[in-house]
Amino acid sequence: MGCENAELSILIVDDIQMAEYHRDYLNREGPTNVIAFAMQEGEFAHVAPYLLGDVVISLDTANREAAEMGIHVMERFDELLIHGILHLVGYDHERSEAEERRMAEKSAVLASLLRKAGNE
Repeated sequence: MGCENAELSILIVDDIQMAEYHRDYLNREGPTNVIAFAMQEGEFAHVAPYLLGDVVISLDTANREAAEMGIHVMERFDELLIHGILHLVGYDHERSEAEERRMAEKSAVLASLLRKAGNE
């Protein structure tokens, strides 16, 4: 993905905090599961090229979605983290169906690598 030496921050919040981020930064109401704030965009992207940005995950929503999907919350958390990271490196499923497919493919590969690393 072109990010050999990169840093990101992960912020875990509840639905109340997530709804505030969602409203304040994306102008949308209610909580969502994950929001990514890319640092490699805009006029200050050159200031710290190793900083990818921030991934904000609602643990309340992750718990709810995991229960609905019948999976462990950590598996859902991993999926959301991967989704956020893909946004930080430039993927955007809202741009086109082709981009959505590419993002899903990358997500599956990264999830597989993460599972393998967790089993070692």
